[in-house]
Amino acid sequence: MIYEKLLDFPKDFLWGASTSAYQVEGAWDEDGKSPSIIDMYEHPKEYADFKVASDHYHRYEEDIALFAQMGLKAYRFSIAWTRILPQGTGEVNQAGVEHYRNMIRACRKHGIEPVVTMYHFDLPWCLEEKGGWNNRATIDAFVEYCAVLFREYGDEVTYWLTINEQNTMILHPGAIGLPKGGKLPSRKELYQQNHHMMLAQARAMKLCHQMCPKGKIGPALNLTAMYPATCDPADSIAAHNWEVLRCWNFADVPVYGWYHPLGWRYLEDRGIAPEVLEGDRETLAGANPDFLAMNYYSTATIAASRGDASDVAPRAGDQQIMLGEQGVYRPAENPYVGKTKYGWVVDPVGFRSTLRRAYERYRLPILITENGIGAPDTLEADGTIHDQYRIDFLRDHLEQIRLAITDGVEMLGYCPWAALDVVSTHQGYAKRYGFIYVDRDEFDLKELRRIPKDSFYWYQKVIAQQGKNL
Repeated sequence: MIYEKLLDFPKDFLWGASTSAYQVEGAWDEDGKSPSIIDMYEHPKEYADFKVASDHYHRYEEDIALFAQMGLKAYRFSIAWTRILPQGTGEVNQAGVEHYRNMIRACRKHGIEPVVTMYHFDLPWCLEEKGGWNNRATIDAFVEYCAVLFREYGDEVTYWLTINEQNTMILHPGAIGLPKGGKLPSRKELYQQNHHMMLAQARAMKLCHQMCPKGKIGPALNLTAMYPATCDPADSIAAHNWEVLRCWNFADVPVYGWYHPLGWRYLEDRGIAPEVLEGDRETLAGANPDFLAMNYYSTATIAASRGDASDVAPRAGDQQIMLGEQGVYRPAENPYVGKTKYGWVVDPVGFRSTLRRAYERYRLPILITENGIGAPDTLEADGTIHDQYRIDFLRDHLEQIRLAITDGVEMLGYCPWAALDVVSTHQGYAKRYGFIYVDRDEFDLKELRRIPKDSFYWYQKVIAQQGKNL
């Protein structure tokens, strides 16, 4: 549709950026923090670990001041469960509580809205040793943890995110590292874990509404539109299969209180449906999220299954690259989109399509909590970092947000990945995402100096002009 006039970004639009605790904080065993699964899993030895990361734990005041200089209106970060409840439950670690209180107040001092993710992949290791998300006791532990956060920060935080990319954890269980010995859970176990996370999330949302009457809470999922490879109706069915199984079967539960009908039939047919106990449906019903948080990086193009092993592509170990599933869908190439050097599809128009589909389905305001491009940024001899590719990527996606707003999609804000360089889960510091360069190599920490990239100054101007002159 070609409009005669595009709508502007809303006046209260949350221009922001994102990080996650384990990828940016460091201080992995300081001030009472216990190990998380991230700390204990096996990761590629050729890349940086997460013990120091970007040292945001010790440098958050400097970093948040830089975010304010950039003009950010929101900072989406995660709280490490292991800093608040080192044993997963029970005694509260006051040092951890005070650290995040100080972070939240630093944001407020600079006029930045804190957007808090309560769980970003980093389950306490002590709970994992007791079965992790396979164990229904972890549901109670998560709700106890959330209650501490709501009690401590409920007066100072408006926007809460429950669980980051739950669909990634279930569909790509090795993406955040491998358990010792490399054995991953079975698919039956994964969907049982998923069900337990859904119950924990629903209870957390209800608790938030009780304890934080001014608060707003929502799930944070990795969503993407699917294209059929051709006009063949079979390709269209396959694309819908995977869109449901990858996206809507995870988003329907918090919004509607139960699984997508096609998604549930798939689970039953494959013998991997979770055990549902008496009372579970009642727990899932009525969670009433206030908004939908969405991480978007790329789209996928899907062809009809051939029903044999050729449906499955070589395993890439990357959650943004489609693998295929025998009897469900087969990944296909799309000649109309670009790709990053890491094989991720670049599709800004698909962003608009995804926004339209998600809003049409749920009629909830949408907050973008991740979107960005990873690249091996180069620090020049004169101390500059020229990342025009990042500027182009973000500009193209912001243009599509404006079109989506004109389409009628209600947008809360845009928090791309990442506010500053973080440890990439797959490629360490070889793959950078930030507006701010962190001067360190994989194993040489140097001085961890912060250096604004060209994209920093570009985004500063975009925010100052309220996105009117992209």
